[in-house]
Amino acid sequence: MKIRLKKNSKIALIAVAAIVVIGLGTFVGYKTFHKEETKPTNNSTGKKLPGNNEAVKPAVKIVDVNSNSRPYAVMINNINVARPYQTGLQDAYIIYEMLAEGGITRYMALFKDKDTAKIGTIRSSRHYYLDYALENDAIYVHFGWSDQAKSDIKNLGIDNIDGITNSSFAFWRDSEVKKTGIAKEHTVYTKMESLKEAVAKRKYRTETNQDLLFEYSPEEIDLSSMPNAVSATSIDINYSSSNKNHYDYDATTKTYKRSVNGRPHTDYVTKEQYTFKNIIVYQLEYSLIPGDKKNRQELSNLGNGTGYFITDGYAVPIKWSKDKRANQTKYTFEDGKEITLNDGNCFIQLQPKGQTLNIN
Repeated sequence: MKIRLKKNSKIALIAVAAIVVIGLGTFVGYKTFHKEETKPTNNSTGKKLPGNNEAVKPAVKIVDVNSNSRPYAVMINNINVARPYQTGLQDAYIIYEMLAEGGITRYMALFKDKDTAKIGTIRSSRHYYLDYALENDAIYVHFGWSDQAKSDIKNLGIDNIDGITNSSFAFWRDSEVKKTGIAKEHTVYTKMESLKEAVAKRKYRTETNQDLLFEYSPEEIDLSSMPNAVSATSIDINYSSSNKNHYDYDATTKTYKRSVNGRPHTDYVTKEQYTFKNIIVYQLEYSLIPGDKKNRQELSNLGNGTGYFITDGYAVPIKWSKDKRANQTKYTFEDGKEITLNDGNCFIQLQPKGQTLNIN
């Protein structure tokens, strides 16, 4: 059944429709003219955050990419007798390992926005570790120094917390560790609360405008289909006859369990084995400093070279380059694209040239 409108009714309906159209047009025009601008801001990685019409990516867990707080770079004792007393390292988002002297290595662990209650044991500085504190704009934490490190810290103006000269209150010697009979220099610890107090007293800058060293992916990165990818479920990275690192891949957790000299590398407090999501390894030239009575090392870390990025059971060749001490090391795939890490911690192994590196 068709419904017919009378003539007058048609005229009235047309008039109403016109009013509605005019009103709607005015409303749309008003909203278009007066709409609020959405200005994407920058996070600490220097990348644009999405606007209102862009999908928001899941946040990564290893670091808060929107935080502009400076990290802390803490020197960690790694002599064989002290390694069983290491603690707090699982909270670090990046750890570097480099030779100190006599085949012994030390770690430099980076902490950001953590309230770790115990970190240690702490040892003294070596000058080339400063390059990696600088490239992360980190507050440098140590207990003493070599002569060259002392000179460089002063000349480079590095914000540092030293347990001997400027912030002894931020460190303590663990009484239980001392009872084991270990030498006194291997018993020093700190905590983030005390380090923050030291920063406040010394009036160091607490915020950074520098990008994080790496981007992180909240979704798993699969290296298996990349050019020259190889299986990486068992990894050997030697620094000397007295320091041999090994990683076993755990497919369930998708992390690497770390061992040193044939023993699981465990935390003194939690008793849990340390695990890492990402590993970067490349070889550099170490050499003895002429005339140094303690056989301290020099490290040739400026220039470029090749190495491997390892995650989720696979390894791929990468390139690295660093042109100045304070500038960030750039890590790229062979095609020149910068690498992105899986969401998790990273161990960066700066291995001596000629030492054993096995990836299987």
